[in-house]
Amino acid sequence: QVQLVESGGGAVQPGGSLRLSCTASGFISGFGNVGWLRQAAGQEYEGVSCISSTEGSTYYTNSVKGRFIISSDNAKPTVYLQMNKLKPEDTADLTCVIAKRCSAIDAIDFGGLEVWGHGTQVTVSS
Repeated sequence: QVQLVESGGGAVQPGGSLRLSCTASGFISGFGNVGWLRQAAGQEYEGVSCISSTEGSTYYTNSVKGRFIISSDNAKPTVYLQMNKLKPEDTADLTCVIAKRCSAIDAIDFGGLEVWGHGTQVTVSS
């Protein structure tokens, strides 16, 4: 059974950085389409970013473009989310997911979610 484990969350001041990791177990090979969702208190889930391990394509929601970078190491296999210039509005629980697809027009399109991690909390405050 495939499992995803996130790490790297925590508390940081505005303008700071965090790097989240999402490590998969139970894979035979490859990662497929992996992304990050976030949910702020009282709000719906929002697709933050995704990466296609086969194509290398990456997508970001508009609010994090230029600040967040998603990358993958298929050998481990682990997906990273480097979050820079963090803002208080980035405060949320972030969850790693394996999705049916990774694309975006106005928003991240996962096409359905197949595997969820347990989430890691990111808090940005002064």
